[in-house]
Amino acid sequence: MTAPTSTAIFETDTIEIIAFRLHDQEFCVRTTTIREIRGWAPSTPIPHSPKEVVGVMNLRGTVIPIIDLAYKLGMPGTAANERSAIVVTEVKNMIIGMLVDRVSDILTIKSIEVQPAPEITTSFDKSFTEGIIARENGMICFLNLAKMFQDQEALAA
Repeated sequence: MTAPTSTAIFETDTIEIIAFRLHDQEFCVRTTTIREIRGWAPSTPIPHSPKEVVGVMNLRGTVIPIIDLAYKLGMPGTAANERSAIVVTEVKNMIIGMLVDRVSDILTIKSIEVQPAPEITTSFDKSFTEGIIARENGMICFLNLAKMFQDQEALAA
């Protein structure tokens, strides 16, 4: 019995993702990075914090930063409302809440569906992406949270 080739393994690998909206664009991250999804609740502002930091919130006794993900990606900031959500994620041993317009879906996709991001992108830093997922009803930008928050360990609770 021979071991399968790496191509065969790659074609059958699946990834579970959670998709969410920021303005009129759809993004996703791996579900393995998500701790929970919460409805919007006002956070406590922190003076002199970076502009993408909305504030902090108490998550069962732990104070965590809330990041406006749209602003972090170079988009206009999110105007939080009753449909907004906070996606609580763990990145490099940091717990971070990400403010998004709304959570869209939880999907299982094949690894081969993730295509490289194009070389010319203007609305976000390409280094933040794992790729693009083309769907029948549009495209989803697959974010790499480890790269996105690599320089923000100081935000960790």
